[in-house]
Amino acid sequence: MTDDGAVRAEWPLYEVFVRGKRGLNHVHVGSLRAADPEMALRNARDLYTRRNEGVSIWVVEAAHITASSPDEKDPFFAPSGDKVYRHPTFYEIPENVPHI
Repeated sequence: MTDDGAVRAEWPLYEVFVRGKRGLNHVHVGSLRAADPEMALRNARDLYTRRNEGVSIWVVEAAHITASSPDEKDPFFAPSGDKVYRHPTFYEIPENVPHI
């Protein structure tokens, strides 16, 4: 007989993202462990949308996420600093254009 807690500790870690009723994008809300993606999705629904605040949930196995390091932020993002044309300061946006 195995210890159920030890088995759960071996389950993969999933990161959970929820899009709220008034939101346009998904926001990271937390993490959980689950045996598979379907279980992670059901558990995320039960844990992070108990008050009926979500309209969409993403679960991503943490091992599949690649992220930049905060320690390397200056050299990593430096190439975009010399591309001033990407900044909207050079453009006049008409007032009748929505969502900009």
